[in-house]
Amino acid sequence: MSAAVTPRHARHTGGLMRSIYLPRTADALAFAMSTYGIPLLVLATTRSAALTGAAFALEWIPRLAAFGWAGSVVDRRGASVVFHLASLGRALALAAGAVLLHLHPSGTVAGATVMVLAATTGVLTEFSYIAAETAGAAAGRRAGRRAHRVQAVLLGIDQTATMAGPAFAAVLLLAGPPPMLAMISVLSLLAAMLALRTPPSPVAPARAPKGQSGAGLLTGWRTIRSLPALGWLVTGLTLSNLATGLLQAAGPVIVVKHFGQSTTAVGLVWSAAAAATLLSVTFCRFAIDRLGLWPVGAACAALASLGCLAAAQAPDYRSYLVLVAVLMAGEGGMTVVLRTLRSRLIPPEKFGSTLSATILILLLPFPVAGVLTALTPPDALGHVITACAALQAIGLFCSFARLRTDPVLRT
Repeated sequence: MSAAVTPRHARHTGGLMRSIYLPRTADALAFAMSTYGIPLLVLATTRSAALTGAAFALEWIPRLAAFGWAGSVVDRRGASVVFHLASLGRALALAAGAVLLHLHPSGTVAGATVMVLAATTGVLTEFSYIAAETAGAAAGRRAGRRAHRVQAVLLGIDQTATMAGPAFAAVLLLAGPPPMLAMISVLSLLAAMLALRTPPSPVAPARAPKGQSGAGLLTGWRTIRSLPALGWLVTGLTLSNLATGLLQAAGPVIVVKHFGQSTTAVGLVWSAAAAATLLSVTFCRFAIDRLGLWPVGAACAALASLGCLAAAQAPDYRSYLVLVAVLMAGEGGMTVVLRTLRSRLIPPEKFGSTLSATILILLLPFPVAGVLTALTPPDALGHVITACAALQAIGLFCSFARLRTDPVLRT
């Protein structure tokens, strides 16, 4: 029997590699390089810190505004179609930007070009991300009880791209803005071509409301409310993201001002955190096979809570780095649980809208964390982080206590 199962498993894995993992890898690299590389490009082109910050806002404000609309369009048109068109649009926009910056390397045209690129790539990247996530969830449903393995691989791809993309963009920028934009354009074009192999996802009925942001988010919100397990997990992770976001926003102040380290040391903290997340995702992939979703998720929640509480009291830089890595390792495991739960519970025809609403809820604590950091004196940041870490621990405890008897998380 094992001889018959192994080739079937190999064919399944090979099919996932061609139709899901390769398109996701190309898109995730383009995502990371554009998200972190465009602000670097703005700084290199305009030499203005204010415009660099504005470019970052131009990437994220339209992206957040597009969440509901992107989910509705994916539900109505299918993930593979939206994935292909969004990646292709980003490739064309970046190629045009590379040509313009080659012809006008500085001045008003160059400044306008990079600012328009920031807004355009932000919106198109949101569409490709929602479509790629929807395709990944469909693959998880087809995998059945092995859905967590598919989600762990996808999360590993995202984390690897997050580590490699910014560094790759920075190195390419040394050769000039056009080469960097050209490479991101090539990756986007590759993602668009590979997306043609992505299996079509279920689409909403023709009578459903047309893709509008408000309608999509309302549909997603209603779906979350109708799925208590998903709602409790999203609630716990939202409170957890407030503590995580505060550590991210306050990281430069803590590392540079409090520990007396360089700005490079700030980046090292989050590189170590990304590496710990990768290890955690790999471990959870096998742990869930043996123990199930709830035990692994609860253990990761405890790990994240203890790591955050301890990081708020870290006596030196080295212990702070290790504790932030522990926190993010726990967050990585909980993300595998969330992705698996989403793929199991959310109706396929409503997945895009519900995914958009879920991500928007999970991202809302980050601007709040930024405001808290801005309003808190540096000497008091430790106390605020401790309070948020306590709120995180209470929220995660309540969520997983409520989910302990849920049959979906017991398998």
